[in-house]
Amino acid sequence: MLIDTHCHLDFPEFDRDRGEVVARAAKVDVGCIINVGSSLTGSRRSVELSRQYPGVYAVVGIHPHEADGFKLADAEEIKKLALQEKVVAIGEIGLDYFKNFSKSENQKPLFVSLVSVAKELGLPLVIHSREASDDTLNVLKEAMPVMAVVHCFSGDESFLKNCLDLGFSVSFTCNVTYPKAQGLRDLVKAVPLDRLMLETDAPYLSPQELRGKRNEPANVAILAREAAGIMGKSLEKVAEATTANAKKFFGLP
Repeated sequence: MLIDTHCHLDFPEFDRDRGEVVARAAKVDVGCIINVGSSLTGSRRSVELSRQYPGVYAVVGIHPHEADGFKLADAEEIKKLALQEKVVAIGEIGLDYFKNFSKSENQKPLFVSLVSVAKELGLPLVIHSREASDDTLNVLKEAMPVMAVVHCFSGDESFLKNCLDLGFSVSFTCNVTYPKAQGLRDLVKAVPLDRLMLETDAPYLSPQELRGKRNEPANVAILAREAAGIMGKSLEKVAEATTANAKKFFGLP
C-alpha cells in the first residue's frame, strides 16, 4: 500500500470528478490520502472530504500566502476544526519568501500562532518553506519539541541536514522525475528511509510523463517507483517504509 501524504482534493480542479479520482488511487493501492487545507475555507472542505471518503484524512491550516488577512479568530477556528474526527495534523503552514503573495512580516505571526495550536493539541505539523529556511528553522526550534514534515522539499543540503537533525521528516513530490531535478534527486538519496514520505501535492507537479495534465493521488505510485530507483532500493521496500512512516507520523490506523 502507498499513502499520498499531501494533496488538495478540495481544490476546484477536482470538482468534476473527485470521486473518480479517489477511486483511481485505490485501484493502484494508494490506500490513504491526506488532504491538506491551505485556507480556512479549504480546511473546512478538507474535514468534509474526510467524512465523505473513508480513505481520506484531513489536515487543517492556513498557508503563508493567506497571511495578510490573518486574524487571531482564524487560529481559533483552525483549533476547532482540528478537534474533528480524522484530522491528523496542522498544515500546511510556514513561510514563503519566494512568491511573497503575503508580506513576510505578516507570515511569521500566522506561522507561530498555528504552531502553538498544534502544540496545544498534540498534533504534528505539515510545513511549507520556500526561500525561508533560516526563519522556518528559527520558529520551529523555538517551539521544540514538535513533530514536523517539510513537504515538497525544495531547500538545499544544509536545510535538509538541519531538518533531519531536529528529528523532522521530509516529503518529496513528483517533481523529482523532471530532467532538470538532479539536485532534488541527490537530496532524496540523503534522506534516511525512516524519515521519507511521498506526496503528489495534487493538482500540482504532475510527474514528467504526465506534464501538462492535472496531478492526482494515484500518481504517487509513479513517484514511489522513481524514489526506489533513486535510492537503489526495491519498490516494495520503499512502499513499505514510506507507508509505515506516514502511519506513524499522522497516527493512522
